[in-house]
Amino acid sequence: MTNPIDACAQPALLHPVDAIKLLLAQVKPVADTEVLSLSQAVGRVLAEDLVSCIDLPPFDNSAMDGYAFRFDELSGQDTHRLTLAGRSFAGHPFQGQAGANTCIRIMTGAPMPAGFDTVQMQEKTQQEGDKVYIQPPKMRGANVRLRAEELTSGTKVLKKGITLRAAELGVLATIGVSHVRVSRRLKVAFFSTGDELRPVGSELAAGQIYDSNRYSIHGLLHRANVELVDLGVISDDKEAIRAAFRTAASADMILTSGGVSVGDADYIKQVLAEEGEINFWKLAIKPGKPFAFGKIGSAVFCGLPGNPVSSMVTFYKLVWPLLQKMQGLELVPSLTFPAKLTSPIRKQPGRVEYQRGILSYDAGNQPCVAITGGQGSGMLTSMSLANCFVLLEQEQGDLDAGTMVRVEPFNSVLS
Repeated sequence: MTNPIDACAQPALLHPVDAIKLLLAQVKPVADTEVLSLSQAVGRVLAEDLVSCIDLPPFDNSAMDGYAFRFDELSGQDTHRLTLAGRSFAGHPFQGQAGANTCIRIMTGAPMPAGFDTVQMQEKTQQEGDKVYIQPPKMRGANVRLRAEELTSGTKVLKKGITLRAAELGVLATIGVSHVRVSRRLKVAFFSTGDELRPVGSELAAGQIYDSNRYSIHGLLHRANVELVDLGVISDDKEAIRAAFRTAASADMILTSGGVSVGDADYIKQVLAEEGEINFWKLAIKPGKPFAFGKIGSAVFCGLPGNPVSSMVTFYKLVWPLLQKMQGLELVPSLTFPAKLTSPIRKQPGRVEYQRGILSYDAGNQPCVAITGGQGSGMLTSMSLANCFVLLEQEQGDLDAGTMVRVEPFNSVLS
């Protein structure tokens, strides 16, 4: 097979920014869609622009519990007396006729009676029988929500490529939409490799460790709202790996952990080169230097490093944007900002580092950050303790306490 990204064959370490550009160029948003009810659509990606067929609000209504009246009928006195002529409640508007110098008892959200233009909150009124004493507001239209002040019929309300959260579902319900077209959920097959891996809850023999990566990846993919196909742990056996790839080939993405380094038993690259297309990159990133990308059938393949922190970091920086694009989501740049180091950092120049940090604020409400302790790629507790990455550029060396650094707070996939 011909490698689709020839640049990846170069021996130099590839900067992660360049890597993600190359990756994104290789995938397209899923074309298949489905129509779901609003109650089923939370977390899904909108597949079409949506336009409102009604004004919002659909009628003038009160923003307060109080009394509606005609502003011009109030005198310049501190308190003005009006006669109560009826009531307007939400769902039960006033239907009668109201003469001069009258008011209507009105509840929040209730329609404004015809000809009435202002509402005063009940705290600034006093009722005695059918007489209501009102402290006049400063302006006509006070405490009234006007028809179409939020949007008019024909306005685009939501655009294609956004995730439908609680607020978006509420907006759709407000304009009367009961069903919505969304992108099909991606199907992601994943497995770990390694003879040393044992199921959690079992006894460990000499040289064995528990399979933690699969659970971390499961959690990350759950946040991506994809359909998961967990193929478990595959032994370091070439034919077993081949069988797993063939099983997973019907997915949109195949994701593996381990087996993409340079060891004698790292068969992922070999099998993928025989069954599909493979590009092996050595990234200028720490943790997470080895990363593989390719295709098998119609499925995209991403091979994560086996070290647990490396696996999570490369998922976050490389796989997560891929999944976003494949889902049809608009890519949003990561939020970063400066913070002051509260302790020194050791770093060797040569790779971009994503050290795990704890972001807080000092007495002056200025952001400061400390790393979580040991930063080894096998120290998964550094991810559990952290709430941000400390971003250190490729040629950066050691840093003293008090130095300003850039931090990237964890987004929804890690928080």
